[in-house]
Amino acid sequence: MWKELPMPSRLSDAQANNSLDVRFSKAVNNAPDSLYFAIVTTAPTTNTGTSLVEASGTAYTRVLMLNNATNFPAAVARLKTNGVAITWPTAGAAWGTAVGIAWFDDPVAGAFLGYAALNSGVPIGLGATPQIGVGNFQIGSTGS
Repeated sequence: MWKELPMPSRLSDAQANNSLDVRFSKAVNNAPDSLYFAIVTTAPTTNTGTSLVEASGTAYTRVLMLNNATNFPAAVARLKTNGVAITWPTAGAAWGTAVGIAWFDDPVAGAFLGYAALNSGVPIGLGATPQIGVGNFQIGSTGS
């Protein structure tokens, strides 16, 4: 389990723009029904996911999380967290060094929705089972 979490995080430009549109023009919220969490070995250089490199190797797959109040309880003090652990399959080979996680709206490709950096790189070797414990995925809203 990654113990250096919580992690700083950010929404993609598309998600941030949608959030503003929902609040200030009553636009329809187009939040996906499912989120797919990916382990990232090279961080994106922009809020659009440019240059992001996802882990790969035997048994690697993105983790499906239904986008609901059980998995992501109501925000408190401008902070949203995970209500259940986010757990990847056991690595069947080395997947590289994780520098963060990203979330998408599709299990393979799809739209990049956001990124959260780990405090330090975490090597994922054969037999490792990466997990983000309950409450350790955190995304917040800043401002006054």
